[in-house]
Amino acid sequence: MSCKTLGELYGLDGKRFQEQYVSHLSGYKNWSQVSHAEDWLLFTENIGEYLSIDETSLSQGELYTILTNKAAKGSKGTLVAMIKGTESEKIIEVLRQIPESLRKKVKEVTLDLAPTMEKIARRAFPKAKLVADRFHVQQLACDAVQEIRIQHRWQAMEEENRQMQSAKEQKTPFTPQVLENGDTLKQLLARSRYLLYKKQHNWSESQTHRAQILFRLYPDIAEAYGLSRGLSDIFTHSKERIVAFKKLALWYNQIEKASFDSFNTIARTIQNHYEKILNFFDRRSTNASAESFNAKVKALRNQFRGVRNITFFLFRLAKIYA
Repeated sequence: MSCKTLGELYGLDGKRFQEQYVSHLSGYKNWSQVSHAEDWLLFTENIGEYLSIDETSLSQGELYTILTNKAAKGSKGTLVAMIKGTESEKIIEVLRQIPESLRKKVKEVTLDLAPTMEKIARRAFPKAKLVADRFHVQQLACDAVQEIRIQHRWQAMEEENRQMQSAKEQKTPFTPQVLENGDTLKQLLARSRYLLYKKQHNWSESQTHRAQILFRLYPDIAEAYGLSRGLSDIFTHSKERIVAFKKLALWYNQIEKASFDSFNTIARTIQNHYEKILNFFDRRSTNASAESFNAKVKALRNQFRGVRNITFFLFRLAKIYA
């Protein structure tokens, strides 16, 4: 409940009560980090052996890099550091304020595939094993499938426009082809978006029918979908690092035979980050805790109906999660 709402509930001027809360009741004015909060926050006492690093948009696209402690499980003690921007040198400088003895006790840091995040983690936590988030890798494969679908959709739209123009010139009515499930070709490609993100056993009856038509008309989409699900299955079912390594090698062979440019890019990306990706299979660690914390930041931002006073917002965030 906001200060304004509380004020109205007790017959007080809501705006005045809010000002009183910020200035006196909350302890904000005496906060030890108020002078630099908008640039960086640091809570050395919250550091642990297993960390996550990610970025989030706080207000109007302004990015902050957030370091969280997995052991706190999203409650008090979660937030280790929150630093404005994604510039690696600036973030490393702040994190090095944490005593080296504590930083060397960090055993693992999960992160996405961004080179800046890797640079930060390696230099700030020299003893830590870096683990690439499996969901970022899988997302690349899903995006590759959608890219192929979108290409076909543009082609279908262009072909429909051409047929409409031709019918107009010949002064004949235009009737688009309707498939057996009631979709036009353009609709089929548009409505197949969500089913291509899902496993086959999670498809509804109508999605199963739509997929059958889609894969019959566009076998390249069917092949790309199979490659995407194959990569997902490696992460889901491989319990040991060596088994995953062998399965990824076989997956590479499938990519070479398929000759999809987007999947070749994914294969090269995995090769460039293979050590961090294979580290996932040691403890099956992901960056889900960081994504969950980002969602909490956004929920708090929505509760405040946006961020008008960034420093006070960060104060409230620190009170809850640090």
